[in-house]
Amino acid sequence: MTKKIAVEEGLTGLRELLREQGYTVVNPDSNEKVMAMVVTGLDNNTMNMQDIATKVPVIDAAGKTPDQILTRIKKLK
Repeated sequence: MTKKIAVEEGLTGLRELLREQGYTVVNPDSNEKVMAMVVTGLDNNTMNMQDIATKVPVIDAAGKTPDQILTRIKKLK
């Protein structure tokens, strides 16, 4: 499986940590095949995108440290 993760723009610390761990980081709107998507504010629909569907795990970063998110991503393998 590709080590590519979609991460929201504002999660800079997580983006850097994932790159250090050998992951490729892309934007969620890139339409690339990823193993997981990390976003914040799952209960906020700021872009009014109610019809988006994904077949990969979506991880809510709210209240989690980059290390906690990395641990969750590593369990996806």
